[in-house]
Amino acid sequence: MTIFVFALKRSLRNVYNLGLLLVAPLLVMFWPPNEGSPLPVGYRYFGIVQLFAAAKLVHIILEDRMSRVVVRIGAAPVTHFRYLLQNLLAYALLLIAQAAVAVAGGILAHGEVFPAPFALFLLFACFAMTAIGFSLAWCSLFRNKEASLSVMSGVIMLLCLVGGLFWPVEIMPPFMRRAAMILPTYWLAEGITLASFEAAWTKLIVPVGMLLMFTLLFVLTGSKRRMA
Repeated sequence: MTIFVFALKRSLRNVYNLGLLLVAPLLVMFWPPNEGSPLPVGYRYFGIVQLFAAAKLVHIILEDRMSRVVVRIGAAPVTHFRYLLQNLLAYALLLIAQAAVAVAGGILAHGEVFPAPFALFLLFACFAMTAIGFSLAWCSLFRNKEASLSVMSGVIMLLCLVGGLFWPVEIMPPFMRRAAMILPTYWLAEGITLASFEAAWTKLIVPVGMLLMFTLLFVLTGSKRRMA
């Protein structure tokens, strides 16, 4: 698993990555509670943190394309599938660990009033993989890291605005509510709402299943081999 270990080390060498992975969960944990909701409002914004963190991590693959590392891998006894899989597993481990820290911190900071920690961890872990898949699919459209990141930042904010992470989708016009259902952020927000009020596990099947479906779709789209 040399590529996996190298991907972990490479990801953690970047100060900005460390800030997103370690500091951002602390901000979420100590965000003031929101009246009318048992879950601190910061945890609705945690999905935004995950999207930006995934974007920074997965753009390392785009850097490899720009520096022609992917071309050299094609001539080495390492398949493109192995290179991609181990990089994605490293990023998934980092983001799932980040989710675990955020949820564990919520339990410590808010005690018994913190609702459904296991359900929240499951949702954030699934969304971590969705965010990685989305970033991979996005990077497959670009050949320049700076251009990709600059446009992607606006797209992430739009996904969060329309998907219901900033405010409930119920306050939006009906046509926007229907459109929001095709976004992964909508299903994260839906799952968070259900977990906040400690709904039955069976009700979480749909949001979790939709996030996994988005993950598969994005990874299949973005995993097409790009050599230049």
